Amino acid sequence: MKILLVANNAVLPAVNYGGIERVVWYLGKELAKLGHKVSYLADEKSRCDFADIYVCDPNQPFEKQITDQFDVVHFNEYEPSPLFKIPYIVTRHGTINAQYNLDQNTVFVSKDHAGRYGSNSFVYNGLDWDDYGSVDLNNERRYFHFLGKAAWRVKNLKGAIKTVLNVPGEKLAVLGGYRLNINMGFRFTLSTRIKFYGMVGGEKKLSLLKQSKGLVFPVRWNEPFGLALTESLYFGCPVFGTPYGSLPDIVKEDVGFLSNKSEKLSEAIKNVNSFCRKCCHEYASDCFNSKKMALEYIKKYDIVLSGKKLNGVSPRLKQIQTERFLKWD
Repeated sequence: MKILLVANNAVLPAVNYGGIERVVWYLGKELAKLGHKVSYLADEKSRCDFADIYVCDPNQPFEKQITDQFDVVHFNEYEPSPLFKIPYIVTRHGTINAQYNLDQNTVFVSKDHAGRYGSNSFVYNGLDWDDYGSVDLNNERRYFHFLGKAAWRVKNLKGAIKTVLNVPGEKLAVLGGYRLNINMGFRFTLSTRIKFYGMVGGEKKLSLLKQSKGLVFPVRWNEPFGLALTESLYFGCPVFGTPYGSLPDIVKEDVGFLSNKSEKLSEAIKNVNSFCRKCCHEYASDCFNSKKMALEYIKKYDIVLSGKKLNGVSPRLKQIQTERFLKWD
């Protein structure tokens, strides 16, 4: 199968954050391993040894840059014109808080994410765990961690800090934020038990995750998926988060604890040793790997290649979220 993955105008491979870009990169890598001819439409600075790169012109609609040499085209966060004739799918990675019809070939990134739009078409994100290196599940763990763009208030770094500070002696490593933040008003964290590492990636990020006791993730929105969840679980870190969006899909009872009350999360953190690091690691390895993701997407490609739609009707948000932030005590 000749497959074009539209990475928009992103640079591949991704560096540091790049959540969507990393998923698209690993998807292409696995599809190539499975014997498919993979190409990317991406930024001119992109480099790849397993797929062809077609340079994206950000000033032109993506579909106008695609020839009919491909069997199927995989768009991300972009719907092509109704005149586009090549079989295609569209992965929606984010949340759209508006009620309008989405493309019938839309794929969401979790069961909850799809359900909010009246769909059952979804594929969980997967990562190539070989790139994450070996994991010592018996090493000393020195702190908990927060992983995400702290500047996004829905990620609730403030709540994560409060939760950890309520547990005597525990520390929090913040991966994705800074001690002084003037973009959200003047915010400065005084406690020396909270250490900030900025927007880390690569080996630095992996080294920090290897030393963590668990992820503190009290988001205040309906998280579509959350790579922070599966990355943390891979390193044997149970998740302490809120029961919103995909978290109940992903965080089962034996690998974490969910509550929208800081006090309850603090109590769960005190009992972090009751969670099995090996169970967390094996769960992430088995259920959220890039090969499994690729095989699920191939099923979607086969459907559109047969002339069918992925959704019987156009997905549409069932209920607009009127509150800015979901409940947190």
